[in-house]
Amino acid sequence: MKFSVLALDYDGTIAREGQMDPEVRTAIAEARAREIIVVLVSGRILSDLCQVAGGLDFVDAVVAENGAVLAFPGGNSRLIGQPPAPMFLEELGRRAIAFRAGQCVVETDAGEAEQVLAVVRDLELPLVLLFNRGRLMVLPQAVSKGTGLREALTMLRLSPHNAMAIGDAENDHDLLAVCEFGVAVAWGSKALQVNADDVLPGNGPNAVAAYIRRTARRMRLPAERSDRNRLVLGTTEDGYPLALAIHGRNILIAGDPRSGKSWVTGLTCEQLILQGYSLCVIDAEGDYRTLESLPGVVVFGGDAPPPELPDLARVLRHPYMSIVVDLSHVSYREKVDYLNALLPMLASLRRSTGLPHRIVVDEAHYFLHQPNVRELVDFDLGAYTLVTYRLSDLHRDLRKAIDVIIVNRTTDPRELQTLLAIAAPKNVDSEWKAIFGGLAMNEAVLLPGIAETGGKLRRFQLAARLTTHVRHRAKYVDLRLIESQGFVFTESGKSVGAPARSLSEFISSLKTLPLSVLEGHAQRGDFSQWIAEVFHDHQLASGVRKVEQRYRLGHTRDLYNALAESIEERYELSSGVNEMREESLPDATMGTAIHQQAN
Repeated sequence: MKFSVLALDYDGTIAREGQMDPEVRTAIAEARAREIIVVLVSGRILSDLCQVAGGLDFVDAVVAENGAVLAFPGGNSRLIGQPPAPMFLEELGRRAIAFRAGQCVVETDAGEAEQVLAVVRDLELPLVLLFNRGRLMVLPQAVSKGTGLREALTMLRLSPHNAMAIGDAENDHDLLAVCEFGVAVAWGSKALQVNADDVLPGNGPNAVAAYIRRTARRMRLPAERSDRNRLVLGTTEDGYPLALAIHGRNILIAGDPRSGKSWVTGLTCEQLILQGYSLCVIDAEGDYRTLESLPGVVVFGGDAPPPELPDLARVLRHPYMSIVVDLSHVSYREKVDYLNALLPMLASLRRSTGLPHRIVVDEAHYFLHQPNVRELVDFDLGAYTLVTYRLSDLHRDLRKAIDVIIVNRTTDPRELQTLLAIAAPKNVDSEWKAIFGGLAMNEAVLLPGIAETGGKLRRFQLAARLTTHVRHRAKYVDLRLIESQGFVFTESGKSVGAPARSLSEFISSLKTLPLSVLEGHAQRGDFSQWIAEVFHDHQLASGVRKVEQRYRLGHTRDLYNALAESIEERYELSSGVNEMREESLPDATMGTAIHQQAN
């Protein structure tokens, strides 16, 4: 992640007894000169903070009163929490509790906690008590340094995923948790150090200056972190959840055509979006349009022409926005030309702003096989997700830059060999090939090479999706299943005809088999169960289940046509749709065209 925001606690972190370390002040100025936004985040009352710091113009924004007050250069300020209730202040005075009241916070000695809590309970007020070393702060519920920083970054149009926070005390936990990278100083709270991504060594604020300088020079957040933010991929064979830490790592999702790659990709995209990351999804075939149902997602293209690059850049300057660029109605040559302009623009935008946080390239072999790959992909910042059934066509430099590999069912010998050359240890060829070729539609494997695998190949069942999975027109009808997943037609306990190993074979078999065979399966609900368990298309399974039920009730006489129509309607197999598909270059032709160019 690009380092764009530095959030600093004041007392105990960069200041002692109210006086800020002069080296820290210089380091802050140097960071701002590199266009890093610096936010001072303090529990102090704003007027007190201004007095002890000698003015606040050395930073870009201030979060005071433990998150309740925001202040910006020029004197602009904003109150987030509610002012203290007069009856609360009156009761504190009546009980002779010494306190200071700010615009929102009420501060007193930590030794008064028991009496203050009694006042809060007696008056039934929505307040919380927060300790900061020897002081006690009383605040409205849901107000913290973290919420205050989020509000400040929203106003500045910045993302906490590009932020680093440094703190020292009990009230800094939420501050560090909000930022992508949280640092605790070694001379502060031990509990905070346990939860931090990094512990800054030293014995005082002077050490903070050197840390700021080192990070600012790199312009990237440190790589070492506690992996707080994770993507849940699914469940392993032994029943444990499999999660992937969100780093700036390049992820490859590979597998045969129609093996479930877009399901895995959509699953990761959903979770990133809901965790507040900004994505740009380059959708070659229209698989990810339904991500638009998630907050902050805009879909461009599809029936409309591809968007102008300045329009995309304007959207991506908002840190909580993600975009899907649907190129499904664009010819292969137009796709390539468009990506040759789009990818460098995204790399440049991310270098300057930190956004988008991740770039997803579906059908990556269409675009990233030529020698100009380094002009298209930012190898330094990383954080690409590449989706392909032709891994062997990706440029070799790009294959070397892959950090994480997720594999769906893979049977093509050339692709198997490429996968093994990239990630396999010695003497596992036959074993891994058998695993890759035997994966079900709802399965994938995470290859070793990252900490999450423990050095082993991890086979797992995919987690559920939140948004509907968009299927290509007619694409899944010809999906070739492994033998054990085919539908076996039976009558009186004996198999009849050949097993159907695709939906197209299933439709053809329906027409040739005796009605008595179809009736037996329909009575038992075998058809809908097979579709649900093998294809995981519960919408189609529901439609077929209704056909079976209607037949059992005598409301459907033509069982064959009713079943066939359910499948054809679900996958849009009308002649008009098929004619429209023929206007664009299909998967096989596109793959062949690229392979010829690459050679």
